[in-house]
Amino acid sequence: MVTGAARSIGNAIAIAYAGEGASVCCAARTEAEIDETESEIERLDGRGLAVQTDVTQFESVRRAFEVAADSLVGVDILVANASGNLDRSRVEDGDPADWVATLELNLTGVNHCAKVAIPYLKQRCNEKIIATGSDIGHQGSADKTEYASSNAGLWMLTWVLAQELWEYNISVNELVPGPVLTERMREAYARREGSVFNIESEWVKGPEDVAQLALFLLTQSDKGPTAQSLSLMRRDT
Repeated sequence: MVTGAARSIGNAIAIAYAGEGASVCCAARTEAEIDETESEIERLDGRGLAVQTDVTQFESVRRAFEVAADSLVGVDILVANASGNLDRSRVEDGDPADWVATLELNLTGVNHCAKVAIPYLKQRCNEKIIATGSDIGHQGSADKTEYASSNAGLWMLTWVLAQELWEYNISVNELVPGPVLTERMREAYARREGSVFNIESEWVKGPEDVAQLALFLLTQSDKGPTAQSLSLMRRDT
């Protein structure tokens, strides 16, 4: 199960997993885009399943896992990748509705997915949960109050889940991509003076680069690593 599989990092991870022989449930809110992800997987002779899903709605998540488990004969891996930065404001200027919406997407959505996934994962062998987080959740950033706070919560949720699921050999880790050059971020970087494009020590990567770290995590044993934050940042997070 890969959430946020419609585009960018989620799309790249879904295709990379399928390329290694996994049957991939591609979950996202935009039906047309996950249908295209499914088609990309099938063009590569893989097996994909597009399921329209809103991770902020618990029943939507529950139904998605039911469809995935029935169609793909179980669920072994959850990549909780759906996230967003809905506002770029200081606390004083922020919209309370944006605060709630961002936490629902970046934190509550992951909790929904994990809660539903755990009973399925307990039935399998060498299961894994991978949550896509952000370095901003570790060090904060002015003008990104909601995004920083929700990702800080995500890192703590990752840590707690790892402790709760240790006895079942279910590893739980956070994947921190750092700057990724999507079309949306290309526009954002172009507007920012002193962006990461001008920081020699940083690596602005593509979604496919992030997928390689997600693949690496699948090669690890059921004993770990777990409760780790694995970063593609060149600078300290």
